Amino acid sequence: MRVGVIGATGYAGSEVMRLCTSHQDLELVVATGETNAGKRIGDHVPALAAVFPDQRFTRSDAVFDHDLDVAFVALPHGQSQRFVPTLLARHVVVVDLGADFRLKNSADYEQWYGEAHSAPALLADAVYGLVERHRKDLVGATLIAVPGCYPTATAIALGPFLDRDLIERKGIVVNALSGTSGAGRALADRLHFSRLSGNAEAYGLVAHRHTPEMQQELDAQLLFTPHLVATSRGMLVTAYGRMTDPAMTTESALAVLRETYAGDPFVVVTDEPPTLKDPVGSNLCFVSVRADARTGWLVVMSSIDNLLKGAAGQAVQAWNVATGRDETLGLPLTGLTP
Repeated sequence: MRVGVIGATGYAGSEVMRLCTSHQDLELVVATGETNAGKRIGDHVPALAAVFPDQRFTRSDAVFDHDLDVAFVALPHGQSQRFVPTLLARHVVVVDLGADFRLKNSADYEQWYGEAHSAPALLADAVYGLVERHRKDLVGATLIAVPGCYPTATAIALGPFLDRDLIERKGIVVNALSGTSGAGRALADRLHFSRLSGNAEAYGLVAHRHTPEMQQELDAQLLFTPHLVATSRGMLVTAYGRMTDPAMTTESALAVLRETYAGDPFVVVTDEPPTLKDPVGSNLCFVSVRADARTGWLVVMSSIDNLLKGAAGQAVQAWNVATGRDETLGLPLTGLTP
């Protein structure tokens, strides 16, 4: 399949290119990056120099000069809308790693992203690309909205318990830690080494843009607080919900997770709490749970690599399913140790 990556110079786009090299059915024919047009891929991303020694980035509009089967769009919010309608009209499967087609209600998009959606008619056609919860819906999909990294880790953790009404749908608290690559390549004061090293900080308090995405996917109300920590990649989510069944134990809660994800190759249920580093380098999601009879709270934990299962790996996994392929094709099932 002939692949175009729009926004290939960012971290997520670069990861899509890397995954293409290990996927037997994906051939990268065009990679775009406005400010780096004309620059060799290997010069911008040295880790890819051996596999793309001569290929160069092009301007974004040049994607329309190629006959593509699939386009992976890795652009900041608001920008993919300018490409997606035309790509779909040309019968190109679109896998959007950005936020533009995740929310079903255009009013929600305008409220949380501060601008009107320019292609609201396509929102109903987009399939949410969280394979573990939408595998059947993804089969044959031509517009895939890849979930955000925080919603991915949160939905995989909380989904099994909300689906079974084992926790209340209001008053859920989600705390999350993320590596700095989740903020992208753009320069920012809070990403300076002198500020970040040995530091951690909460951000997006009360009104983080991933909140409506989580609430839509889980059909629940939650308070979400993300934290930036001094590591390049990785994500750890700890979520709290009030149990509806006071008799639920840690053992029975773990059994729920194991039953739910028995057929999911990328979800690993662990007895011990996962760490931020466990999945780094893989498309895995580690998940565990504790039931606290004393307080009535269920504590669910999950960890992912924010650039793989939280972005590029998830995109390829969803495309694999949409096109009838083995969902593990081209994706790492092992992480990096140490």
